[in-house]
Amino acid sequence: MFTSIIAAFSVAAGFALSGTFQNFAGGVLILLLKPFEVDDNIVAQGQDGRVTSIQIFYTVLLTVDNRTIIIPNGKLFNEVIVNVSRQHIRRLDFEVKLGYAADIDKAKKIIIAAINSTENVLTDPAIRVGLIGLEIDSIRFTINVWVEPANYLTVKIALMEKIIKNLGAAGVAFPKAG
Repeated sequence: MFTSIIAAFSVAAGFALSGTFQNFAGGVLILLLKPFEVDDNIVAQGQDGRVTSIQIFYTVLLTVDNRTIIIPNGKLFNEVIVNVSRQHIRRLDFEVKLGYAADIDKAKKIIIAAINSTENVLTDPAIRVGLIGLEIDSIRFTINVWVEPANYLTVKIALMEKIIKNLGAAGVAFPKAG
């Protein structure tokens, strides 16, 4: 009877500690292989944030909206990790839909002018603006610009707002609602 209790306790303890051992092993591998470092911006486990701490059992992220996310290293090391700051530049991509009545050349010039007048857009690599799709009610332009990772969201907000305002002010047709 006593042996059965000890065996059951040992099995239960083994199961309870298996996650801890995975987190420990993941922490050691992260510290040795360095897929990211403190102050890198990463996307992992569905979370996006700046690494503030790498501990032996878990990693701490701080999100742009000031939330602290604690991710166990076992899960973190065994999943895809996107390090968006390692290359020191990041491509910002988005699309703008315009109505078929829009003058494509005029729209493209307005978009490029907006990009060129937006702070923190890098000139190298080159920007890209072009027609990427035709839909039943609209045409789609793609915009690709390069920014430093720390400026990503600020540039995205400023650039999208400037493009929409400048296109509207120039009378460029947007798709009809409805």
